[in-house]
Amino acid sequence: MAILKIARMGHPVLLQKAAEVADPTAPEIRRLVADMMETMEDAMGAGLAAPQVHVPLRLFVFRVVADRASGDPDDVAMPNSVVINPTVTILGDDTRLRWEGCLSIPGLRAAVPRAWRIRYEGVDTEGKPVGREVTGFHAGVVQHEYDHLDGVLYPMRMTDFSLFGFNEEIARAMAARS
Repeated sequence: MAILKIARMGHPVLLQKAAEVADPTAPEIRRLVADMMETMEDAMGAGLAAPQVHVPLRLFVFRVVADRASGDPDDVAMPNSVVINPTVTILGDDTRLRWEGCLSIPGLRAAVPRAWRIRYEGVDTEGKPVGREVTGFHAGVVQHEYDHLDGVLYPMRMTDFSLFGFNEEIARAMAARS
């Protein structure tokens, strides 16, 4: 496996719609997924989409670590997972602000409105169906990674730019409030 180079904001691959994966079981897709998981772990990220590693294909990897899950029954810890050729369906009207960062936009965070409950579906590297209905952090990370497949970066979803800034400054402001 190998650590992959992450595309940074401004790179054209991040702003284009990714192509469907023709054969999710192909050896090169399995290698790409393994390398993406290693890269995500190395960067201590929650997710990584193929366009972020200069590959314009519709797949992403993600994980939900226990301390990030909301405790909602549909938002629990989840090991490293892959979704190839995903679809996302928003379930209900409940939208909440969610603090997000991005490996392609290092050092910054923002509060982004996201649907609280979604359903996602796709396949894994064996071509088997994957998906579920999820809420909270799990729903947010899937929406964030799915956006990458359509050339959308989280600042494009923002509605309040007063909730956007450098990680250190946001941490200081939050500490001052408490």
